[in-house]
Amino acid sequence: MRRVLATAIVRLAAIILPASLRGWGRAMAAELAVIERPGAALAFAFGCLAAALRQTMAFPRHSNRGTSVMHQGNNVLRHPRRLAALCAIGATGLGLAYMWAARAPSSYLAVNAAALAIGLLAAGVLTEAGRLWRAAPGAVGVALAGLILLTSLFGVSADGATRWISAGGILLQPALFVIPIVALGFARLRDAISLFAILIAALALALQPDRAMAGALAAGMAALALVRRDRVVLVALGGALAAFTATLARADASSVVPFVDQVFYSSFDAHPLAGFAVLAGAILMLVPAVAGYIYDSSHRAIYAVFGAVWLAVILAAALGNYPTPLVGYSGSAILGYLISLMGLPPRPATRSIGQDGATVRSESKDHQSFPRAVLPGVG
Repeated sequence: MRRVLATAIVRLAAIILPASLRGWGRAMAAELAVIERPGAALAFAFGCLAAALRQTMAFPRHSNRGTSVMHQGNNVLRHPRRLAALCAIGATGLGLAYMWAARAPSSYLAVNAAALAIGLLAAGVLTEAGRLWRAAPGAVGVALAGLILLTSLFGVSADGATRWISAGGILLQPALFVIPIVALGFARLRDAISLFAILIAALALALQPDRAMAGALAAGMAALALVRRDRVVLVALGGALAAFTATLARADASSVVPFVDQVFYSSFDAHPLAGFAVLAGAILMLVPAVAGYIYDSSHRAIYAVFGAVWLAVILAAALGNYPTPLVGYSGSAILGYLISLMGLPPRPATRSIGQDGATVRSESKDHQSFPRAVLPGVG
């Protein structure tokens, strides 16, 4: 089934490439055909998709219509949180379409829709609260990491893992909405207190154990080390890798939960269009990171961490029995994605393409509006 998924991803990558680069799509398909191991083929397919997205977004348009579309796109790119919110809405909507086509319980659709509404409301409320109340960023990060640690010690257990808390009869997985915030906070500040938060979070994930989120934390720190290599980042990476290694050393006996795990495969069983809807939703989640990394060089470390964390969560869902974010039944993942968008710059320096194809830079003027009370590590 992984081979089928890899083939579908490569075909999608070929479709979104500009017309002048369609030869790349044929080359991708030919290369995929000679890769024998399904896991390696799937990794290659995701790489092709990332390359296709980058080429498509960077490809210049010279016609009047193309210029208008590019201008509208740049307006959205100048508001990365707004772009991420739109992607969250689109991905969740595609997930609801898949679950409806697969005849999931109506309560699943209601929970995901409610999580989307609550997440959007929470993002707005916390942004306003952050403007009025300035808390110590490092202390917020440590408190959030402590929440995961408390979950690992006193949370709800299942299949030998302790990853959840019960809220009104609904199980929530705090790591899904805490790890991205803590990782992004560290990407912005990179001081001793935010490092302490990373190490607490890593310890908690090792204790749970939560292989998927430990891998996501390690992926985020690895991406940060590639962009901002200094001693404190390498210490954080070492701690995250140690936690991930600890989860690999322990058995993971999580069973498959319908509409939660293995959604990338089961969706194609429901209908091919449902499968492609799930793939499209997963791709949408990564668009803010790719767009920000390309168009906003001054904040590349933040976009790299955001993209690496959520890509790792997606890959974990594709390779193991872990919640499929946004497109599967998981209110925690929806809340986590929407809250994590607050870790993105409120308005970055963007690279625009004018009518003459020239590159124009416009610097941000509202960095100070970042909600320090919510996201640790805000500079």
